[in-house]
Parts: sequence; structure tokens; C-alpha cells
Amino acid sequence: MSDFPPIASLRSFEAVARLGSVTLAAKELHVTHSAISQQIKVLEEMVGVKLFIRHGRGVQINEEGRLYALQVREALNHIADATRLVQVKPRILELTLAMVPSFGCHWLLPRLERFREKYPLITLRIQASLTITSMQQEGIDVAIRMGKGNWEGSDCHYLFSDELIVVAAPGYNGGVLPATPAEVAKSKIIFSMESWKTWCFNAGLEKDIVPGGLCINDSNLVLEAVRLGKGIALERRSLVQDAITWGELVQLTPFTAPYPWPYWLVTSQLTEAKPEVALFSEWLDEEVATWRQLTGAVESNG
Repeated sequence: MSDFPPIASLRSFEAVARLGSVTLAAKELHVTHSAISQQIKVLEEMVGVKLFIRHGRGVQINEEGRLYALQVREALNHIADATRLVQVKPRILELTLAMVPSFGCHWLLPRLERFREKYPLITLRIQASLTITSMQQEGIDVAIRMGKGNWEGSDCHYLFSDELIVVAAPGYNGGVLPATPAEVAKSKIIFSMESWKTWCFNAGLEKDIVPGGLCINDSNLVLEAVRLGKGIALERRSLVQDAITWGELVQLTPFTAPYPWPYWLVTSQLTEAKPEVALFSEWLDEEVATWRQLTGAVESNG
């Protein structure tokens, strides 16, 4: 690059132009007065233009030098920025996320690879728990919770409302599946924590289905029993829709019941400014939008 001046000459010129003094420029660059003068002479000979007006041992930048100094200063700043960037190694970001195990297992995990592909430098740590703990004390950056969205000391972002549906394995009862509410009521039911009362009302049943036989207090165990063909169950659509799509489960009737507790994305007021929290929130909103289109989930909590 024969038309590219030496960096030493450019730095000397920029310093003198900015400080208005060869002496001050020499002090800033830790070189001698004569070295600065020599570098400016080299630069002027190369560009073929006088850049300063000499007054004895002093100098005053002329109009050509002033315009050139502005461009040189910008170029040197770009070089400094590029140098800083190459010196900084990529920082591995960490995000700690808390949620109930069932939601993490059946809704988040099937979608999580898309987040990892989009943000490979973010390490995601998932804490599964049925209890609501202090996010600050537990070191949690963000949580997905079910409830009213009014947790003290937290900012809550509404995700979607869920509904309860009746599901079974395709091979349940030898493949002869109950098709009406009355047939559902006579089937072998695996009871969970969910009440059948609203579903029975919406399905037009005169009597409620009350727990009896096998009762399990964990949705993961309920769904595993259903997959094994041990019975049918009333469960949240968020936990079973992917299995229905994949043909692992079947929705038995079109009747549903609203689930009383919406999902919320909850952030601590101390961690909501972390960039990885914002990235996860943005990605989750995209996934929720797709979920809403698929299922017709409610878009707002109003």
C-alpha cells in the first residue's frame, strides 16, 4: 500500500493538530521533539501538501491540514476500536431460569434447541421446582410461573392462558377410545390435581366426575401413566399438545375447561437489565406467538 502513510507519522500529525504544539505531542507520545518534527516532514513529503504554517519553532495547522486531521483522527479511532474488539474474547453469558418441572419438560424443552441455536454463547441453567422461591436469594434471573402475576418485588410479563383437555394413548382400551363425555365418565381415569367440575359442566354431564382409583399429584407421572395406556386424564393443553401433534396422545372430545392460572415470565428487578434476560424474553415471545396461532391460546390477561 504505497499510498498509505506510516502509522507513526499519522499519530504524530494527529497529536500536533489536536494539541497545537509539537512539544505537547512529543510528551503525549513519549518521543522527542525532533522525532515528531521528522514524522510530520515525512508525511508532508508523502502527501505533497504542507499541513502546517511554521512560526520559528512553533506550528499552526492550515486549512488543508485541519481537514486532513479530521479524517485521520476518525481513521485512527476505527483502528483503535478494531484492536480493542480483537483483544476481547467472546464472553460466555449465563442465564438461570426457574419453572415447574411439567412445563419445562413438556413445553420448553421441545423448543429450547431453537434458543440455543440462536444464542450459542448463552449458557442456560434451568432450576425445576414446585415452590416459588426468592429469585434474588436463589440467584434466579428469570422464572416462568403460573398464577395471578402479582408476585412482590418482581416484574411479570403475561405469556398465555391454558385450558384443560381429556387425553389418552392411541392404544388405550385396545384402541377403542371413548368418544363422548358419557363414555369418558365411564373410563378408567387417572386423576391429577385438576378438578373435573368445569369440564363436566361444559361437556353437559349431569354428574361431576370425582376422584377415585389412581390419583397422582404430579403431571409428569400422570402423563407417563397415560402414555402407558393405564387410563385417560384431564391435563393442561400446554403439557400435551406436542404429544398430540406427534401422535403419542389423542384428545378424546372437543370439550375443554379454562385453566385458572395463566403463565407469566417473571424477572427480578435486579436482573431484568441483563442483556441475556432481554434476549430470552424476546425469543420466548416469538415461541408463544407461534403457540397461540397453533392452539388459539388467549393473547392477553385482560
